[in-house]
Amino acid sequence: MVLATMSRRPLLLLTLLAAALANQLEDIPHNEVKNWALKFGVDLWEFGRHFTKMNQIQNKYHEYNVEVVRKDGLLLVRDLANEVKNHMDFKINAVMRIMDSAEAAALSGGGGSDGTPGTYYDARWLNVHADDGTLAARARRLLLAPSRHFDHIAVNTSYSAVLMPPYISTEDGEVQSQIAWSEHLDPLFVNNYEIDPTLSWQYYASSTGFMRRYPAMSWPPEDGYSHHARDFYDFRSSNWFVEAATSPKDLVILLDDSDDLGSSYRRLARATVSALLDTLGPNDFVNIYRYSDTVSELHQCYTKMLAQAIPETLRELKSAVWNTAPTGGAANLTAALTTAFEILHRYNRTGQGCQCNQAIAVVGAGGGAGGVKGVFRTWNWPHMPVRIFTYRVGGDATSGSTMKDMACTNKGFHVTINDHGEVRSKVLHFVEVLARPLVMYQTVHPVHWSPVYVGGRSSSLDDDGMGQLMTSVTVPIFDRRNHTQREANLLGIVGTDVPVDQIKKLVPPYKLGVNGYSFMVDNNGHVLYHPDLRPLHTNEEYTETLRPLYSSVDLTDVELLVDSDENSRVNLTSLLLDLRHDMIEQREGETEIGVKVQYDGMRRVATRRQRYFYSPVEGTPYSLAAVLPDGYGMYELQAEQEIKHSPINITEYFKGENWKVHPEWVYCEYASTSDQTFNSPEEQLLHFLTRTGRPGWKWMSLRPRALTLHNAHKKQERDSYYCDKTLVQSLVRDAMVIKELDTHTGHASHHSHPIATLMALLTRQGRFHKFVVTMSFIATRSGLLKWTENINTTRSTESIDPHFSEKYARAFDSEWYRRAVEHHSIEPESFVFSVPFRDGSEGEDLSAKPPLVLATHAVFVESRGHRAPAAVVGLHFQLDSLAKHFLNVTSTCTAGSVCKKTCAGDELDCYILDDNGFIILSEDVSQTGRFFGQVDGTIMDSLVQDKIYKKVTVHDHQGRCPDSRNQYNADANKITPMKPLSWLGGYLTRLLAMWYPLWQSSYAHPYTEDEPEYEDYEGEEDGERDRGMYEIIIDGVGDVSHEPSAPPPHAPREPPREAVRSAAVRPCDTSAELFTLQSTRLNAAQPLKGKLTNCHNSGCERPFSVQKIPHSNLILLVVDTLCPCGAKRLDVRAREAPPRAACRRPPRATHRRRPRTCVSYHPEEIEIQSCGGAGGLRSLPALAALAPALLARLAT
Repeated sequence: MVLATMSRRPLLLLTLLAAALANQLEDIPHNEVKNWALKFGVDLWEFGRHFTKMNQIQNKYHEYNVEVVRKDGLLLVRDLANEVKNHMDFKINAVMRIMDSAEAAALSGGGGSDGTPGTYYDARWLNVHADDGTLAARARRLLLAPSRHFDHIAVNTSYSAVLMPPYISTEDGEVQSQIAWSEHLDPLFVNNYEIDPTLSWQYYASSTGFMRRYPAMSWPPEDGYSHHARDFYDFRSSNWFVEAATSPKDLVILLDDSDDLGSSYRRLARATVSALLDTLGPNDFVNIYRYSDTVSELHQCYTKMLAQAIPETLRELKSAVWNTAPTGGAANLTAALTTAFEILHRYNRTGQGCQCNQAIAVVGAGGGAGGVKGVFRTWNWPHMPVRIFTYRVGGDATSGSTMKDMACTNKGFHVTINDHGEVRSKVLHFVEVLARPLVMYQTVHPVHWSPVYVGGRSSSLDDDGMGQLMTSVTVPIFDRRNHTQREANLLGIVGTDVPVDQIKKLVPPYKLGVNGYSFMVDNNGHVLYHPDLRPLHTNEEYTETLRPLYSSVDLTDVELLVDSDENSRVNLTSLLLDLRHDMIEQREGETEIGVKVQYDGMRRVATRRQRYFYSPVEGTPYSLAAVLPDGYGMYELQAEQEIKHSPINITEYFKGENWKVHPEWVYCEYASTSDQTFNSPEEQLLHFLTRTGRPGWKWMSLRPRALTLHNAHKKQERDSYYCDKTLVQSLVRDAMVIKELDTHTGHASHHSHPIATLMALLTRQGRFHKFVVTMSFIATRSGLLKWTENINTTRSTESIDPHFSEKYARAFDSEWYRRAVEHHSIEPESFVFSVPFRDGSEGEDLSAKPPLVLATHAVFVESRGHRAPAAVVGLHFQLDSLAKHFLNVTSTCTAGSVCKKTCAGDELDCYILDDNGFIILSEDVSQTGRFFGQVDGTIMDSLVQDKIYKKVTVHDHQGRCPDSRNQYNADANKITPMKPLSWLGGYLTRLLAMWYPLWQSSYAHPYTEDEPEYEDYEGEEDGERDRGMYEIIIDGVGDVSHEPSAPPPHAPREPPREAVRSAAVRPCDTSAELFTLQSTRLNAAQPLKGKLTNCHNSGCERPFSVQKIPHSNLILLVVDTLCPCGAKRLDVRAREAPPRAACRRPPRATHRRRPRTCVSYHPEEIEIQSCGGAGGLRSLPALAALAPALLARLAT
């Protein structure tokens, strides 16, 4: 035995010597790479595990007999949908009460004895003072007080105020009458608000153009927030007005493109078409045909079809209206009408389109109408299923008479438009006529919910001033008075705005859990809210004019499916479309889909399977979905602390200023009618926690229930409140767990912390002194965030960087919280490391202020074999301390081994990359935070080829790209080869225009100085537009160099504010190629060896080694530097996706559910004589008399 042992020793020594010699001759010491990664990972894990006390936190939860239970997704979403329905019922009931009172008030009349409105509050003249300080002549004094609930502006909740565009005359008799009787709505406005303090703005919007809005406010508002306020907008073409007043419609617009229109009339015709498009919404369908001697679609992408009138379609059609060159020739209106009738008939017969109203709008001079009566006999008489609206622009008296006759004999309306100032008001007759059947029946008042838009400021204590998502619920008001002639007058619309935040409060995120979320979908498949919904428009237009800019984003554009697997038998696209279909049809169900999840502004990506549970919101067009991650997302931790009869003062757990709660979660809150005010969510929470210890405390965890419309609703007390008992008691339990850890370490002062004590202890022992932590923190499932400053990090007043607690007050929603929980299923005993992203273009010197490295770990609690996340703990490392330790580890060899190359030498470049390919540590500190593909794309590409990283393409259908086509955008001034010629041409044009004013008047331009500026249409001229010569990279710099743009030879006029704002971005599709680590590809026992060949003329090779760093989301990459391979560059920044075809991508999902109400016909409508014509017009009664003759002629 002894001899055998002695004989083995020389053999072992020879083996070690051979291994050492082989290692010395290796290009890269692969075995040492494995050891470096192991040591670095274990050191960080052990340090973080002790420092954060994660094990003690788990044990503390177990001391309280917690439970981990499985969620019932269907039961959960059903309960949440019922809460949303109750909330929406309150809004509908409020609006219906206003409707009843408005129609009764209009019937009885009102105002002074002479029929004038008497005294009323005109928003333009509230508290207006003359130069001498006295109240102005027309002004009235009204006390206004700022209200957080009403967009943070000054209001008076006892009265309403009247707002109107400047061109609405208060001398008009009908305007005076409606202002007078609508004043009687004030008591009802007040009563509604007392019944439901969550109500936002209530209003009566008159068809004459004024709005009575509650509560009263001045215009512009007194708060200074809207210091750029402009004139109040004409709301009568807004979706919430038009779609409440009319049933859905199919509309074909025929635009005269013949020589009958001169350039000035052509601009007027285009403005008329643009105004018509503004009256359409997602429940309508439209197309535009231009006619001269031929008839063709104006937009080549909408051939032989009617397009759904979503904002994207309307934007494209408007662009075509203003940018398509005229064809000229003789007009053939007869052929154009035939084409319009054919497509409308086909859509009606095949069940396409809206299946309700159908109309044709003729815009032009009216030439070429010789055979129109024959067309009407063939297609429309005697029942007239299609209404004809005619807009005469130019032309002679004969053609004008023909156009009037066309409208009056086909249940339509005719107007003559002579200048731009008439366009908006005269187009609105289109809405009044389509409303007639609804008005005549009197009994049906359809409830309409508008698309979502960005409105005023949020009532949240953490409001950022950027506006909140809103929708509006509206119903029409009918004139019930008897008139000498048969009429069907739409008095207006009543409604209320509904903040989406108020709806989201009813779906508490803590019930869905981390990485869970909810969304709502309407009858068109468009989302009301979704965590990835990013409206194109800001709220500036709303705050300056109260005009909503709508968003219609489809569900398929916000749920990003994982790439299809050739081996998979499941069609994910089909699953998503089935989900969309069921939600549109308001069915209940569940499904499971694999999706991509993007983080960090579409720079990081992960994939996961999600469970979707959905249920209808009865009585509305919406369905609600709750989405839970498969696996951990199906379980929740139940751990509460009963506090109503607690013998201890629970506020003791919330001492100090080193804690925050989620600012958007509702723990407890007073009604908006209360005089209680708080400066922060923490102050509000402490107030209620103090109240829980007083006798007589009631939780009030059930929100008031909406009753049926005619049942008496109880007014809520002024200081009524709501508390979420489960959330508050869970919060207290979390605070107790954290506080008791403090107590066990023997700290009496709340400024002390167990982490700080442990740090000091470890430092004294000489262990882990190599790591410097500036901050440690814990964020819990209940929205609590608590942190400890371990180094004095007091910021100067000039610092622009927000404190960690300010930046991550919504810790539960933060990416580091979500990623930590997600990563736990991959490697439970690990930290997730990250640094702020840098694209390398900042030119920032990181040596002066290096970024902090964030490390987070999810704490799961187990009970009865199930696990659920309870909290996330984290550390902020100083970068230089990690870098120093990294260099120490990688500059030495394992004991007993010899290696020539280390990371301290010039032969090797060593990097630590995270799971998305971003550099955490490098020998060059300036590379920290950059995507590795930007530093060495050749190696990164090899890592993808070796399946260490997987490339994942993410498409964003809500992209925002610089609008290089707009003259007010800086990108529009890029130099192109034709730009100098364009400047010269423009200069000569203007020079000639100075000498020939008459010629200038016919010069084609979208508007002149004395014409109104239509915000929605674009300029005609196309010569100066950049058609994509430059690559666009979103939030970054493109790869194509940009020459500095030279100033044009003439100074442009000051652009209007709205033009500058709308010019900044345009909607577009973008895509990004992101990367995710394939952990299973890396063997922990052996590094992956790679080698680049044929990458240099010398024929040298470039080896590299990759090793997973245990207990982390990191890899160690070691690259040989001796062979200078090519400098390929990869980028993760989003780029505008190249067009896949000449036309916009076809919609992936076309299914929709039509609104329940369609009122398009009333048998007595033919008795109404008003059709826009004067004497000599053939009235509808005359047409009724001719009906038998028409039938006889049709029979022959």
